[in-house]
Amino acid sequence: MNLNLERFFDACNPGTTIDMGNAEDRRYYIDFATVRSGKVIEALKRTISRISPHKNTCQLFTGHIGCGKSTELLRLKAELEEVGFHVVCFEATEDLDVADVDLTDILLAIAHQVSDSLQKSKVQLQPKGFQAFLKKTGEVLLTPIELSAEAELVGVGIKGNTEEGVEFSLPAGIGTITAKAKNSPQTRSKLRQYLEPQTTQILKYINEEILKVATEQLKQQGKKGLVVIVDNLDRIENKQGSSSSKLLPEYLFVDRGEQLSQLNCHVVYTIPLSLVFSNEREALKNRLGRGESPMMLPMVPVQLRNGDQCVEGMALLRQMVLARAFPDTQPEERLGYVTEVFDSLETLDRLCQISGGHVRNLLGMLFGCLREEDPPISRSVLERLIRRERDGLLLAIDEQEWQLLFQVVKEQKVKGDREYQTLLRSLFVFEYLDEQGSWFNLNPLLFETEKYKLRIKT
Repeated sequence: MNLNLERFFDACNPGTTIDMGNAEDRRYYIDFATVRSGKVIEALKRTISRISPHKNTCQLFTGHIGCGKSTELLRLKAELEEVGFHVVCFEATEDLDVADVDLTDILLAIAHQVSDSLQKSKVQLQPKGFQAFLKKTGEVLLTPIELSAEAELVGVGIKGNTEEGVEFSLPAGIGTITAKAKNSPQTRSKLRQYLEPQTTQILKYINEEILKVATEQLKQQGKKGLVVIVDNLDRIENKQGSSSSKLLPEYLFVDRGEQLSQLNCHVVYTIPLSLVFSNEREALKNRLGRGESPMMLPMVPVQLRNGDQCVEGMALLRQMVLARAFPDTQPEERLGYVTEVFDSLETLDRLCQISGGHVRNLLGMLFGCLREEDPPISRSVLERLIRRERDGLLLAIDEQEWQLLFQVVKEQKVKGDREYQTLLRSLFVFEYLDEQGSWFNLNPLLFETEKYKLRIKT
């Protein structure tokens, strides 16, 4: 079978996400649920679809950045749409600066994305209270030298004049304000000073003028309800915010978690993995998760706790690579074409093993090989790339961190927020899940270092 090199190159780009709602993309999807020891997406879906139609849910989803969360959330979106829900799934980074976020920023981002999706679906909103509030917000943000920007701030999407004043498209009005805030720290600060005391009122506008009206109309259209999936909130930086002495994730999802849980629809939030290792975990579960622990998406195992190869995990990772080369071929036939892509099956296995089951890292290394040579990819090119990745990772590790790493190898555990920040956030250590629970192992690149090899010999 001939390999379509251009299509393969595009499919291996680690910066792209498989959209399960797209038939072309769906051909590349591999379901890793059997080796991740839990059907996480099925659990999220069942919670939403099985609950009483008159109740809402708020669920939390986390995992390493790059482990495949966005792909799985798009799968959740597609499956919920198949059973009759209207789903708004968006990346919070479209509206937010993850280095500087407050509660009202998140609420406005949700209002923006939801109202935009509803408008495209012909849901008729009449959010006169929210429009008036936004118009006043735009006026507050103006300074004497910015008066010419008034039309840009509050006049986008103008439909016409009413007795109450200018009436404008809600998503366009919110979007312009959030864009201004995202791109300007000064505007962001001024906006928050005005919005923060009115958080309860903003929630009321969103719930009554957007979500309640939308749910009623969607059900009239035969839909089961409205689901909002907020992706990329896990990228919020673990540093002190401007509104609290606490770290941003704890402030937003714990201190303000109760307000985030009050949206009048089904909501799924991605949250930073650091919160799972925080002393605030129980408070998070009770305030934002409504008593439920966050759902965790672990790495795909390439080996078991005892050091043996994880045969099923490696088989699925091989399929993930070969599906991108031969998406229209049956899984059982793809291995027969492996030499169209690699010089040997052993080279493919080496790539899968050294990735540690981190999906984006695997694709990143594969993409790096394709940038250097056309298939079949040689073992020498792969080994050169591995050395480069290994040395780059090694530069970031000091002696104290090495001691923590050796401890992880011995105990297969990571304990507390400090070790999380040092080891997992830096991708020095990966988390896996099996029938006994979670366990940890080094990023396989670190097994390639002289530091580790010398320690093993002594």
